[in-house]
Amino acid sequence: MAKKKSAASFARGSPIDIGIGEKDRAAIADGLSRLLADTYTLYLTTHNFHWNVAGPMFNSLHAMFMAQYTELWNAVDPIAERIRALGHPAPGSYAQFGKLSSLKDAPTVPPKALEMVAILAAGHESVARTARSVFEVVDAANDQPSADLLTQRMDVHEKTAWMLRVLLEE
Repeated sequence: MAKKKSAASFARGSPIDIGIGEKDRAAIADGLSRLLADTYTLYLTTHNFHWNVAGPMFNSLHAMFMAQYTELWNAVDPIAERIRALGHPAPGSYAQFGKLSSLKDAPTVPPKALEMVAILAAGHESVARTARSVFEVVDAANDQPSADLLTQRMDVHEKTAWMLRVLLEE
């Protein structure tokens, strides 16, 4: 039977006791921090492309990119909050994201529309790989909330990458 903690023990900053050890929580938080950095970087690139897309596919890509950057924006908070629930600070600066992300920054000169599509497809595949790379430690630590979060993110990124790739078919 789990031992109850008094309110006073929480006030003194007692250790986190959620059934996942500190070493595993740190490893999961590290992986989720990389996922957060990738997600935010992809969000920024997608929003950039939304603003700067041009050409005959403007209307459809402008709307698609808006839907995609909105989904990415809505994803960053749950990832950051899971890191916090594990007892670690969430990264939140461009410098931290630049060090943690597996994605390149958006090109300084906006590429052509189909190159934007290719960059975003590759970005979604990369974020899916990052999420998948964290799954082993999450599974071993029996961390169902993080596993659920990762599963949802992999599903979104894999489907989005597919939808972008089909635009590139001849």
